[in-house]
Amino acid sequence: MTKNPSRRDFSAGALATVAASTLPAPYVWAAEKKYDAGASDTEIKIGQTVPHSGPGSLYGVLGRIGEAYFQMLNEKGGINGRKIKFLTMDDAYSAPKCVEATRRLVEQEEVLALYGSLGTAPQTSVHKYLNSKGVPQLLLNTGASKWNNPKEFKWTMAGLPLYPTEARILARHVVNVKPNAKIGILYQNDDFGRDFLGPFKKVLADAGGTAQVIMEQTYDLTDPTVDSQLINLSKSGADVFYNITTGKATSQSIRKVAELGWKPLQLLSAGSTGRSILNAAGLENATGIVAIRYNKEVGLPKWEKDPDVMAFEELRKKYTPAIDQDNTIAFAGYGQAVTMGEILRRCGDDLTRANVLKQASKLAGFHSPYFLDGVTYDYTPEDYTPMKTLFISIFSGKDWDISDKPMSE
Repeated sequence: MTKNPSRRDFSAGALATVAASTLPAPYVWAAEKKYDAGASDTEIKIGQTVPHSGPGSLYGVLGRIGEAYFQMLNEKGGINGRKIKFLTMDDAYSAPKCVEATRRLVEQEEVLALYGSLGTAPQTSVHKYLNSKGVPQLLLNTGASKWNNPKEFKWTMAGLPLYPTEARILARHVVNVKPNAKIGILYQNDDFGRDFLGPFKKVLADAGGTAQVIMEQTYDLTDPTVDSQLINLSKSGADVFYNITTGKATSQSIRKVAELGWKPLQLLSAGSTGRSILNAAGLENATGIVAIRYNKEVGLPKWEKDPDVMAFEELRKKYTPAIDQDNTIAFAGYGQAVTMGEILRRCGDDLTRANVLKQASKLAGFHSPYFLDGVTYDYTPEDYTPMKTLFISIFSGKDWDISDKPMSE
């Protein structure tokens, strides 16, 4: 598809041009056109880094669906008449490779902004660099608390529920249903894993400490399996298992719990609840898992008539038929591509990096097609928390049974 295997390059465009006179007041555009690097009368260049190879390659589909979406929009005429050139580059979930790819996007390709890049550790490696350059680092596929720091790092915004938000809500759920819980935790040995621990433990302590963490086990992304960690946890006496893992480690751990005959209450981080991950684990093995939900699913009868799911399915079939119909990670990427397109649409003819950031920080109330009804982005210029309304849900073996009422932080 491309000459350089580390780079995926599609020229793409977006929604039909909307006349400025028809826009609501906040979106009336200035007559003067303003451009930074990566933007012109005819083109807007944006980029991202995701693992198209390596241990996190499951998430490379985020880039492939982004390519498809922007190609589709290109065929419809462009965002405000401009084509989108979208570059999704492989960082193999490696910080050094992320630095190399990001510098190339900024210094050689001269993108206007980056969006949808993945991973706490890789994105931490370019966090200060992008902020020093004044390049928007938007809709990150990581919920690390550090991204909510508009005073010191205003150019960086997360795209997922913040991990502390998840952790606090799950801890409250444990206190409610198992007030004397003995909790075992498996977590990824990096910033991603550690960002859940403190908030989770603090809720337990604030509740009186009768529910306690009795064992913690860690794993590295390069570990071939997590079997030994699960064996240790199963022997600890824990009756709650908090599974803070990603990708193949999630699938392996869910399957191993079942093989061991261990039957704890299982908690799972929201970013690892995609159907492709659960399929690899065995859906029957995932029955009863509790997780935060804020998104719709694809490939399920429950959602097949949903207009947003139908639009995604039409895109998938036409442009990326090799992607499975039930790939919720791809659906998440679609939702973020739609959101990035909306940010650029709102920029009008002021395609400066400062205005891209301004429009992103004012997305409060925007509903991504990926989101459940009742969930919207909550960004403001002073608070970069992506969303504050979430749902507790339990996996039935076929679908997520979502609570009637959302929980807000």
